[in-house]
Amino acid sequence: MEEARRRDIYFSFFMFTADLRPNDAAYTQVLVRHLEALTEIGYTGFDVHIAPGPAHADHHAEVESYISLRRAFDRAGFRDVKFTTNVGTTRSFDPTSPYEEQRKQALSYLKSRVDITSVLGGENTIMSGPFLYPYGIFPLTDDGEGIWSDALQDWMKPRYAAAASIFRELAQYSAEKRVKLAIEPVKNWETPGPTMVSEALDFLESADIPVCGVTIDTAQVVMESQGPAIFRKNVARAAQQSRLNYVHISAPDRGAVSDSWIPWEIMLDEIVPVYSGPYLVEVFNAIPPFESSMRMTRRRFWRPGEDAPEADVDSAYDVARTALRTLEEKIASHGRRSHP
Repeated sequence: MEEARRRDIYFSFFMFTADLRPNDAAYTQVLVRHLEALTEIGYTGFDVHIAPGPAHADHHAEVESYISLRRAFDRAGFRDVKFTTNVGTTRSFDPTSPYEEQRKQALSYLKSRVDITSVLGGENTIMSGPFLYPYGIFPLTDDGEGIWSDALQDWMKPRYAAAASIFRELAQYSAEKRVKLAIEPVKNWETPGPTMVSEALDFLESADIPVCGVTIDTAQVVMESQGPAIFRKNVARAAQQSRLNYVHISAPDRGAVSDSWIPWEIMLDEIVPVYSGPYLVEVFNAIPPFESSMRMTRRRFWRPGEDAPEADVDSAYDVARTALRTLEEKIASHGRRSHP
């Protein structure tokens, strides 16, 4: 297990919440109890979602609230614990908008999320997520019909072009803050684009944004990809350009990682030799807003201290514990195959 111990393995707070509620002192204590349990299990860091807030939000006040939250974590004994963030853009904060004023608002929003990421994670942390095209927003024709296939690809081209200057400025700002950007392609029923790693890389190359990268998520790759050959090319392409900034380990059903349909050998054989950053174990629990937005039919993993225990249902901590063990074993197994 020597190679596994050298790897930072983080856990996503999507198991518990999509909103840290930084101004809620009572909820901060709930978060602290989860941090205590998960660090005891063996996780060295955590990924937290930064809720978008309303369109009229005071971004400076938002940043200040996360400064207070980080101080609360420090006082609770987590000064050395690492944090990354998950960020999405919205209809209001849309860097691909055809309207300049809206793109400027999106840039201000994204810079504030870089600031929050820096506050929580310090230097050389990561801001990941679907923060290029707004998450969950699909275009319609004037008649209210969906736009799909070739027409959708054509519709997206000017959107990517509109976002180019915004992302060049954002990337420069994040570099000054020592925050790595990692655009995460997500499934085609979550967003019209980018849905594949190759699309995110194409955008970064065509827009000439050298200091921005991508996230490779095992679930997204399995459900929305072109197969192992293209996966290998994309990993190599991202690594050669120093754009492989984050790796998420997630089951295709977004549930328990243990005994899931992750093609471990195919993925780790490509990723491990070229990636030295943290791995994130990402489990989406059947909690709001995921249960409706992702149309979850499986039962919730009960959250100690928040939900009543259920005899025949795994707890969030049990799922986290077995996921960590599984990933450590898979990385160690890769090491044995590579160095027999």
